Amino acid sequence: MKQNQECLHETYVWEVPVRVTHWVNVLSIATLSVTGIFIGSPVTLGLTASAYVMGWIRFIHFVAGYLFAISVVSRIYWSFVSNRYAGWREFVPFLSAEGRRNMWRMFAYYTFMSRKVPHPIGHNALAGATYLLVFLLYLVMILTGFTLYSEHAPHGPLHALLGWMFAHFSNQGIRQTHHLIMWFLIGFAIHHIYSAWLMDVKERGGVISSIFGGYKPVQGRE
Repeated sequence: MKQNQECLHETYVWEVPVRVTHWVNVLSIATLSVTGIFIGSPVTLGLTASAYVMGWIRFIHFVAGYLFAISVVSRIYWSFVSNRYAGWREFVPFLSAEGRRNMWRMFAYYTFMSRKVPHPIGHNALAGATYLLVFLLYLVMILTGFTLYSEHAPHGPLHALLGWMFAHFSNQGIRQTHHLIMWFLIGFAIHHIYSAWLMDVKERGGVISSIFGGYKPVQGRE
């Protein structure tokens, strides 16, 4: 055991932009979910939907929406200039034979078909592919959210940019899509926390602490 510990060294995996956008996304999604539920159904939170309360709720929702959009776009940009652990290739492992094998190894472990714990330095391949889907949901969430927001100024630049959505989808359809994706993201967040905790325990690789400090203990051969 002592010999294994001596072979470990700290590897800088998650750069500052990755960690910042991660936590901005966390706070934004939490804020957007709570305020969004209230906007959709004020009685849900047991509050009176007075003009003052709803005005502040909507303001907080819109500010969080802008922060979320900026964070997501920043993270997408960073995937093209980051280190190899957070680059765009990590999100499309299915494009290579090795990536597909790694996805299968992780799937086999998650579904109890294998007891061998994979030890990737960055994202495991299955998680990387899942994050691609999550980011696509982020983009749909941003698109539908700003489309609904543009209704307050039908002659404004935002409506001119996104008004075409109303020519293809009803207001209620856009609103329903926005609402359903919120629940998908909440479900993903629950699974994400559980799986991060699980792999931190099984890998003993500092998965959770690394998203705070950026470093993970890695075997010397890596």
